[in-house]
Amino acid sequence: GRHKNDGTFGVTGEAEPLHEEVAAAITEHRFRPVKKLQWRNADLRFGSVDVLIRSLEQRTDHDWLTRVRDSDDLIALKTLSTDAEVRARASDGPSVRLLWDVCRIPDFRGISPTEHAALLTRIYSDLHQHGRIAFDWIAAQVTRLDRTEGDIDTLSKRLAYIRTWTYVAQRKGWVADESHWRDETRAVEDRLSDALHGALMQRFVDRRTSVLLRRLGQKEALVAEVTDTGEVTVEGQYVGRLDGFRFRQDESASPEQAKTLRSAALAALAPHFSLRADRFYNAPDPEIDFTEQGGLMWGDKAVGKLTAGPDPLKPEVQAFVDEEAGTEVAEKVKRRLQHFIDRKIAATMEPLLKLRDDEELSGLAKGFAYRMVEGFGIIPRSEVAQDVKALDQDARGALRKHGLRFGQFTIFMPLLLKPAPTRLRLVLWSISKGLDEFPEAPPPGLVTVPTIDGLPDGTYAMSGYRAAGERAIRIDMLERLADMIRDKDSRGGFEANPDMLSITGMTLDQFAKLMEGLGYKAEKGEREKVKAAPDASRQAPVETPAEALEEANPADVVIDPEHPGEAVEMSPEGAADPVADEAASADVTATPELSQEDQAITPVPEGAEIAAETTAPDADPATAEGEAPEMEVFYTFTWAPARREGRGRPQGQGRRGQDAKGGGKPAGGGKKGRKGGKPGGKPGGGKAETFEARPPRK
Repeated sequence: GRHKNDGTFGVTGEAEPLHEEVAAAITEHRFRPVKKLQWRNADLRFGSVDVLIRSLEQRTDHDWLTRVRDSDDLIALKTLSTDAEVRARASDGPSVRLLWDVCRIPDFRGISPTEHAALLTRIYSDLHQHGRIAFDWIAAQVTRLDRTEGDIDTLSKRLAYIRTWTYVAQRKGWVADESHWRDETRAVEDRLSDALHGALMQRFVDRRTSVLLRRLGQKEALVAEVTDTGEVTVEGQYVGRLDGFRFRQDESASPEQAKTLRSAALAALAPHFSLRADRFYNAPDPEIDFTEQGGLMWGDKAVGKLTAGPDPLKPEVQAFVDEEAGTEVAEKVKRRLQHFIDRKIAATMEPLLKLRDDEELSGLAKGFAYRMVEGFGIIPRSEVAQDVKALDQDARGALRKHGLRFGQFTIFMPLLLKPAPTRLRLVLWSISKGLDEFPEAPPPGLVTVPTIDGLPDGTYAMSGYRAAGERAIRIDMLERLADMIRDKDSRGGFEANPDMLSITGMTLDQFAKLMEGLGYKAEKGEREKVKAAPDASRQAPVETPAEALEEANPADVVIDPEHPGEAVEMSPEGAADPVADEAASADVTATPELSQEDQAITPVPEGAEIAAETTAPDADPATAEGEAPEMEVFYTFTWAPARREGRGRPQGQGRRGQDAKGGGKPAGGGKKGRKGGKPGGKPGGGKAETFEARPPRK
């Protein structure tokens, strides 16, 4: 029964049913009264041994109390008092008190009072005469017991003996080097306990099987218990572990016993499966998580995995539930896991889902949004170059409202570059690709990571990086680097500035390899190091790409009549680049704000010196005296179109056709330079078409 509901009495095991009068006494709370309590005098006298014994045997006249029978310590005291040597030593109060402390050593061995008294006599003699138990004697006793061979009876005796010495070692002042003997005796006791446990398991493992077989044959319900750690016992016999909703059988069982153990365990675990499923269904989402390999965990227990579904953003769930648990339990676990992953995707990939469900998008914008959803919010620009070119200003504006950024190398949603969306995106992408082993996301906060050979195509893009030679750079930082390079003379060559190294966190040599991976040619050289004059040039504000665009002369931009609202910059050869369109203009100002983690800039490593053109000061005194001048290494970067054919690239001769020094003249020498194949013009004549993402300025 429960609380106020009437119930019935039952028994466990093979116990006989309760008698009616016993059951009635229990329900009426009638118990046999207690008439006497055992008592022993606590006010002891230590004048002599006889006085101490009399105080221990003192009786009481209280009606409710009766003197306790002689205990082991009193029997030991009476036995030692018959020894003449012990009586001679116990001649004063402190000696009698010491004798009583020795007699209180428990008789763990339980052999005989005489043998126990002999041991106590030796201990008392050493303590009374030397103040310590002899080191050699206790060492010999412990060493003799430190053996794990033998049968169950032998191991049990040794374990009882060592416990006596464990007790002695715990008494303050009885042994020299107390910490050593406390650790030593405890270690020996642990080894003997483990050996005894193994011997018992070896002898009674068949007994476990026989007990379970008998209970199964009786056609009665088996009683199972599951501990907090998942250990399962049936009728008091250990049978295995419950890992989530799957039963892991005890591997120590023989093949003949395995079938019996599993039958007994699953028959007894049926109610536990249902209770655990209810608890899991009501568990909050923070208790559930997914692994980087697509597994689903409830705490530290694996309860399922993700599988491919009809929609990449809506994977299906496979629950890990034993068949014996029943279809109802399996369906309940599966529903809970599906609810979890659907809510996780809705919260983490919210910007992408809003882009997919925007009904106001139409035409090319709708199709491009579909491509973005297929790419989980990241697409290399080279894969959609023609689609980007076909988008008009209104379509791009509608896409930018969802946080979409048209970068020079990548089209992406900056909000989805955070660690949580990146981790989930890699899992969803790996599932949609049917990969056997899922790539792991790079550690958060790193601007560049080493590249690894053999990864599936698209791994770095889904991780939010772009591979460039020996390292991969985060795509948002790559776009910032592209903004810095856009104003440089990529045809005539340019050198890196401190800001370029700062956002990548690289040395000059490492930066050169990165630039080569991005399609540039890096030429190394040496020159005499020129010390910078102490002027205010370092404090001059650096013009951002957006500011440079605002101050550029509109006359330097050629407007395409088919797309009057767009402009594209000139390539080193003077031809319009169809891939890198408005990355230098509208996207700079339309980029959503990134978190501090996404905007983190790794400092420049020590030794990363940048060659800068400065006004040469007066001759260095060391050079004037004939010493060799200090040299520095520098790199000149030029665009190598053959290595990056069809890819987005920085534009030559400055922004919007300006020369490298910002003189404001067209790259090809004015209008005449765009015809007839002259420098800066399109080979073979023809009109160069440029586009701009912003409306033309008045």
